[in-house]
Amino acid sequence: MLKSRPFYQGIYGTTVTMQKSRPLYQGQYGRTVPMQKSRPFYQGQYGSRGLAAPRSLSWPGLAPSLPLQEDFVYHWKAITHYYIETSDDKAPVTDTNIPSHLEQMLDILVQEENERESGETGPCMEYLLHHKILETLYTLGKADCPPGMKQQVLTFYTKLLGRIRQPLLPHINVHKPVQKLIRLCGEVLAAPTENEEIQFLCIVCAKLKQDPYLVNFFLENKLKALASNESASVITEDMVKRQDTLVTDTGQSFQPEQIASAAGAEHIEKEDDLSMSLDELNVTSSPEASAVRPNQDYNLVNSLLNLTKSPDGRIAVKACEGLMLLVSLPEPAAAKCLTQSTCLCELLTDRLTTLYKALPQSVDPLDLESVEAINWGLDSYSHKEDASAFPGKRALISFLSWFDYCDQLIKEAQKTTAVAMARSVREQFFVGVMEPQLMQTSEMGILTSTALLHRIVRQVTSDVLLQEMVSFILGGHREPETLSDINRHPLRHRLIEHCDHISDEISIMTLRMFEHLLQKPNEHILYNLVLRNLEERNYTEYKPPCQDDKDVVENGQIAGAVDLEEDPLFTDLSPDNTLSNPEWLSASPPISPEHPKNDGKTEVHKIVNSFLCLVPEEAKSSYHVEGTGYDTYLRDAHRQFRDYCAICLRWEWPGSPKSLEKCNLEASFFEGHFLKILFDRMGRILDQPYDVNLQVTSVLSKLSLFPHPHIHEYLLDPYVNLASGCRSLFSVIVRVVGDLMVRIQRIPDFTPKLLLVRKRLLGLEPEGPIIDHMTLLEGVIVLEEFCKELAAIAFVKYHASVTP
Repeated sequence: MLKSRPFYQGIYGTTVTMQKSRPLYQGQYGRTVPMQKSRPFYQGQYGSRGLAAPRSLSWPGLAPSLPLQEDFVYHWKAITHYYIETSDDKAPVTDTNIPSHLEQMLDILVQEENERESGETGPCMEYLLHHKILETLYTLGKADCPPGMKQQVLTFYTKLLGRIRQPLLPHINVHKPVQKLIRLCGEVLAAPTENEEIQFLCIVCAKLKQDPYLVNFFLENKLKALASNESASVITEDMVKRQDTLVTDTGQSFQPEQIASAAGAEHIEKEDDLSMSLDELNVTSSPEASAVRPNQDYNLVNSLLNLTKSPDGRIAVKACEGLMLLVSLPEPAAAKCLTQSTCLCELLTDRLTTLYKALPQSVDPLDLESVEAINWGLDSYSHKEDASAFPGKRALISFLSWFDYCDQLIKEAQKTTAVAMARSVREQFFVGVMEPQLMQTSEMGILTSTALLHRIVRQVTSDVLLQEMVSFILGGHREPETLSDINRHPLRHRLIEHCDHISDEISIMTLRMFEHLLQKPNEHILYNLVLRNLEERNYTEYKPPCQDDKDVVENGQIAGAVDLEEDPLFTDLSPDNTLSNPEWLSASPPISPEHPKNDGKTEVHKIVNSFLCLVPEEAKSSYHVEGTGYDTYLRDAHRQFRDYCAICLRWEWPGSPKSLEKCNLEASFFEGHFLKILFDRMGRILDQPYDVNLQVTSVLSKLSLFPHPHIHEYLLDPYVNLASGCRSLFSVIVRVVGDLMVRIQRIPDFTPKLLLVRKRLLGLEPEGPIIDHMTLLEGVIVLEEFCKELAAIAFVKYHASVTP
């Protein structure tokens, strides 16, 4: 045998000289057949895709197939022979038979498992585990020798874990090399192996999701210090331990240095130092330095975090999916390591901050509202194809998409992990980035930041993140407010003040934000804004019962209450505006001569009529237009009240007001900063723009829908005995109506003008000449509709309370 010509041991014992430049295939009759370099596979005679030297192939009339274990060992040793025999380490792996041998090994393992009982380990799998084949493949993949070997190794690991049903990860000779291979993933963004890397990482995540306890094998509790010159020594040490696995068919043993020299020919870069800064997410360290990773013991998370920054959107989405699986694992040790020993929280908030700061300084709120609901991973956007494009839309979609991902990640996460991530979002993003924007004095800046906060409030679905957001906006105070301490939480105070801002746009946007905040399933929101100030019912005047002043309802009126029908404001009641219709009265409780005071329930028909009759007849215009009657609000009120009841069900609110005997009525009453601003705005309804009035009344109607007895009493009971100096929603409207009746007298042709304005608002009349007193006329229309809406809400709530 010539020293310069390596040999190949044929199937039938013949020694065949191999051409160094052209791989050979041993034919079935001993002929040496040169293989085409561009075709590493051989097409078998039965149409199947054959592999290099397929020893398991059974030919007619020849010896039967070898046992699976021999075949498996043959393919493995054929791979190791390559590293002994070749000196051309620059040729890509696709020009060798290594991929086909690896594929055949997988097929043999799958076949072996299918032929055995469930859970039984066959000899081929035993051989793979005992001889540390995965460890050897990791070493070769890390060296990427020949070029492309890392890709082949990643594919082999992925298919092995995906196609073998029996649990492999508990074996130390599986999870150890898997863990090492994980560290190689995500080192370089846009690498040629990115697709294989993410497939491998995702299959590992899927296996951990199936058996969460396995995650403990992937938590490293010691420092990792890797020198740049460690590759050869590591490979040599590993290979010495398994010399027995690398023996040729002739019994000749080769030295590990041969593989080490081939692998060491390629420079092996050490692991990246994963930075907590988004901009340094993929900074490779210098070869001279050693990477000390004191806080990165959860390498599976770190590799996925790197790949979320991939320029390939599909890779980034898959990495996000992998993280979603990992954060949901219930293992406490994994949750602790995830939050304390990885950069997950910091990277989530860093990217959120970066994307927020990339937004334009000013965004039209209408443009922001026009962006449809964003789901993370589905934020593909083409500026050219978008007919409603506006400057900054791409950046806005990216921000909203990433916020949605953070929200969903926290929603799916194990409780400890969820709390840590949500707190990080609050401290690093809400407080650190958004609060200065909301507290600024620039009107354009206030409008843009409030519009973005409104969008975030609408989008959040995670209870844990919602709690942190509510704490950020409102603070944690639950004791009753006083005028002197309404600014205890500066952001809350500023946002409520913005509801009455000189800029109507800012007022409307802030009111919308609060309206959507009130609809979130969090008890602290309503309690902080309203309920804590109504807890003691000190807005009422309490009269101890006595014989002379029985708590009776005379002619349907509570004793001591103002009779609205005798009030000069309500002398023009018409039958059309009352609930005299028998079908409405049938749903009301029967009129009784006695009505227990302070039970919070006045006869519903009296309450409904009170609201319907608030606006004087000459100021009404709805009955002139079809389809604008009181009954149109009943359907909406019923649906909304049902939704609010579902939200509040778990809050265990009382069914009736707190007994006045147990209330501290001596304390001075303050409705709270939020209701104060709303009542002030409501009192100016005749002098405010139409859009502002719509938003103010919308927030008040949402508050009225809550099924708490104190809210119902304070906002919807016209007959409550208010303490001196106190005001309620009904009393505010009464004052507005009194002002309206005086001002009506000064406007000629008031009723025709009012009807014309209503028709224009409904689109029934084309726009024409400007009408005098337009703001007042529009305010009157909003006031009438609001009273009808309150009447409908009162009726629906009472009907629900008496219906089983």
